[in-house]
Amino acid sequence: MGYYKYVNSLYEGLRKKIKEPENRDLKDLVLNRKKEFRKSLPVVRLERPTRIDNARKYGYKAKQGFVVARVRIGRGPLSKSRPLRGRSPGRMGVNRIYPEKSMQRIAEERANRKFPNLEVLGSYWLLEDGRYKWYEIVMVDPNHSVIKSDKDVSWICEKQHRKRALRGLTPVGRKSRGLYKKGKGTEKIRPSIKAHRRRGK
Repeated sequence: MGYYKYVNSLYEGLRKKIKEPENRDLKDLVLNRKKEFRKSLPVVRLERPTRIDNARKYGYKAKQGFVVARVRIGRGPLSKSRPLRGRSPGRMGVNRIYPEKSMQRIAEERANRKFPNLEVLGSYWLLEDGRYKWYEIVMVDPNHSVIKSDKDVSWICEKQHRKRALRGLTPVGRKSRGLYKKGKGTEKIRPSIKAHRRRGK
């Protein structure tokens, strides 16, 4: 088994693995990481990715111009205040209100706003508990000379890829927009959800 496959196998079924008595070291590692992550800021720049196997999938390289950030997102529905005027409880519109975007897409957008000079290549799930979810975002500097000369990622230096995380052009953004669906029933998804009187999803 290669190194990347071994790292990927560690995270498969992580919840069940840490409950098994023979994986006590793995459980301690996960708990210690969660303690550190809770104390840190919502958006943190990292020296190196925690999951190198997933970072490589999005083109990460250990060279200048590549940046990895960890983003913390609160779990659960949106918190809305109760309306002042009288309504029946079913018409309050307070509970069970969820955002249309996925948490991972929101994490990418927050990282892009934190580092406006960088562009997002992709992101992946890292850890979660009852209150938060953590994602790692792989980003690059399109104005860096090393990135411009790299034939694998130099495409992101073109002007049509600016703010691609905020426009839903990353893999997670395209998935939440329904662009990976094909065939019957997807006629109103393209070119965007706002087109066709917002009947795309």
